[in-house]
Amino acid sequence: MALNNNHHLSLSIFLLSSFLATLITSCQGDHRLWQDRYPFIQRASLFSSSKSSPSYGGEKEYDYIVVGGGTAGCPLAATLSQNYSVLLLERGGVPFANINVSLLSNFHITLADTSPTSASQFFVSTDGVFNARARVLGGGTSINAGFYTRASTRYVKQAGWDAKLVNDSYPWVEKQIVHEPVFEAWQRAVRDGLVEVGIAPNNGFTYDHLYGTKIGGTIFDKYGRRHTAAELLASGNANNLDVLIHARVQKIIFDTTGLKPRAVGVRFKDENGAQHVAYISKSKRSEIIVTCGAIGSPQLLLLSGIGPKADLEKLNISVVHENKFVGKHMSDNPLNSIFVPLNRSVTQSLIQTVGITKKGVYIEASSGFSQSPDSIHCHHGVASAEIGQLSTIPPKRRTQEAIEAFKRNKKDLPHEAFHGGFILEKIAYPKSKGQLVLNNTNADDNPIVTFNYFSHPRDLRQCVRGIRIVKKLVRSKPFLNFTKCNKQTVDKLLNMSVTANINMIPRHANDAKSLKRFCKDTVISIWHYHGGCHVGRVVNTDYKVIGVHRLRVIDGSTFHESPGTNPQATVMMLGRYMGVKILRDRLGRSAGL
Repeated sequence: MALNNNHHLSLSIFLLSSFLATLITSCQGDHRLWQDRYPFIQRASLFSSSKSSPSYGGEKEYDYIVVGGGTAGCPLAATLSQNYSVLLLERGGVPFANINVSLLSNFHITLADTSPTSASQFFVSTDGVFNARARVLGGGTSINAGFYTRASTRYVKQAGWDAKLVNDSYPWVEKQIVHEPVFEAWQRAVRDGLVEVGIAPNNGFTYDHLYGTKIGGTIFDKYGRRHTAAELLASGNANNLDVLIHARVQKIIFDTTGLKPRAVGVRFKDENGAQHVAYISKSKRSEIIVTCGAIGSPQLLLLSGIGPKADLEKLNISVVHENKFVGKHMSDNPLNSIFVPLNRSVTQSLIQTVGITKKGVYIEASSGFSQSPDSIHCHHGVASAEIGQLSTIPPKRRTQEAIEAFKRNKKDLPHEAFHGGFILEKIAYPKSKGQLVLNNTNADDNPIVTFNYFSHPRDLRQCVRGIRIVKKLVRSKPFLNFTKCNKQTVDKLLNMSVTANINMIPRHANDAKSLKRFCKDTVISIWHYHGGCHVGRVVNTDYKVIGVHRLRVIDGSTFHESPGTNPQATVMMLGRYMGVKILRDRLGRSAGL
């Protein structure tokens, strides 16, 4: 296959916007009916103290307050509400009525939207890598690529989880929102190519984590509609469940008069900026459970006075409990990709096929780009073609004025740019560690995050192995019906990835010749970051925060490794798992679960 030099720049520019587009998405449901199905969801400004108790100044009390209506928070709240009163606080809105987050064909728009009301909150790590965190009910399940696959049996054993309860909790999620994908021709070529290059056997369609090549589940149905963790709330007891959207929690409130600080409530702002306070009951078993994700949970603990003493004192935050590990030892699974132009139009697909190697890397693929010819001229924020065409301007000089100037004069993307797919290579268990620290005391702002990609030499060696597998894959026989790639063509594809503005890391002239340099300079995120509230350091094995009473953290911030090839299945499972476990611990067999 010969690449047209005239289209080289445009295709490389397209790499960022199209690649990010094939990984981001949002939610589900018939927006006309969601209020009937979820009558317990209200705007935070409607929070009422009418059902009040005198214990805490007349505010309503709850058995559990769950902070963060995301991937873990929704199944957790739904489960706990079967027997106890639950308040779920979500800082974003609902996914149901937003077609940009409901439809696969519109999945890229949410990521590109950098407005304060977007379902996706954009941030850049200090490494210079673009990233995103969810700001919508359903959390990451509302803005991810939808791929559903379980953790390995090794992971479950290592985590110390009850295997039977794990195997009961996964199907609880799957029966409600998970589907078998409509398997596309491009994905079939990827599957067959992976097997041909040695990532065998072909394990077919399965949720299980098995070495070889497999087709996983998806939270997109056959009509391209997304089904997120927010739908799991329908399994809750509506009489016991209150869900507040646009409720931006500022801090956890503690009673510090005892030997140990005791969590008693949370302070939050509604959509109008008004302050509210919600309290848990005085029962010893009532708790506040933080489920804000790997960025939000350590951030909230720090804002509430739990963390390294020196860091807290710099921002004049009163120290409730010193713990030097909060926000530390964070990881993100580095991802590198190769864009493969094809000789035909391909159906849009997100992640469906994965190659699980024994070399510490996963290989996945996506294809197509469904944006209409008219809307490609629109400005879609940081993930758009406009940003890609700022390659001649150093990152620090990419001002809003410069972006606007390029918008007015930008080149149109060639039609053939839409005929392509991406091969993605992800490090399974990165050794490189980073940290999260507060930028300020504003809970709405992003903290400062560093992941230190490839700082550990093992990660770099694994990336090189993964890129070599990708190079073999694009030259495999199953790909011949789509494109003919010899060694020279593959090198050109690598060069395209190097020249595209997929991150803010400075480029080197020999990137395509040195695979180590290629890995470092073209690293991006697939949003599988984790850690910051690790089990054994910040929380115990029951996810209770060490050193304080009546506070837990249950989400990906507690993980030492990201589970499976894609973590959303296990994070949802963990929400259900811990909900059942808490109920059984309190009620025994009478929990009925």
